Amino acid sequence: MTQPTDAPALPTLDWYFDYLSPFAYFQLERFTAEPPPGVVLRPQPVLLGALLGACGARGPAEIPLMRTLTYRHCLWQARRAGLPYRMPPAHPFNPLPALRLTVALGAGPDTVRTVFRHLWAEGRTLEGEDWQALCARLGLSAAEGEALAASPAAKDGLRERTEAAIARGVFGVPCSIVHGELFWGNDTTGMLLDFLADPALFRDAEMQRVSTLPAAIQRRA
Repeated sequence: MTQPTDAPALPTLDWYFDYLSPFAYFQLERFTAEPPPGVVLRPQPVLLGALLGACGARGPAEIPLMRTLTYRHCLWQARRAGLPYRMPPAHPFNPLPALRLTVALGAGPDTVRTVFRHLWAEGRTLEGEDWQALCARLGLSAAEGEALAASPAAKDGLRERTEAAIARGVFGVPCSIVHGELFWGNDTTGMLLDFLADPALFRDAEMQRVSTLPAAIQRRA
């Protein structure tokens, strides 16, 4: 009897991102250098503003002193990690054209990485000659890129991905969901990789205890 030769499909790591986030850029670069083991990375473009709105949160760029600290922290992290890094000339910026174009192009890792590096390694924008340069790197003319980003399919696709993320409990970016566990932020990358190497990471008694602690007090709105 002939035995099947197809290997079983690897589980999926859903990676939620918005191009607004330099931390997502950092994490994707780490995933490029150190691919998460035993999974297939599936980038999921989402609109960060909608995630924050759904849980009543504010982004760090919306709080003046946190904004300054965050931008300094990002530059410090990039220098320490040896990553090319230059912030775009204004932040926050409107990420919708790039997010929708990414959806239209299938949201593959290479496409996502190209856009992140355009914005955060080179400090470029999504307008004018910068948009033209980005589209050229993606094999498109600027007009083709604009048409794809403006298409109903791209708009609906981004909205559906964002709504699906909110339904799964995603509250910020970057965020990974794999094997039913959620990991938020670039600073959880090491924990995520450890979990993939040892899925029993959260099963010991103390991990279980801290995962179910009750709240002793709640702040009033």
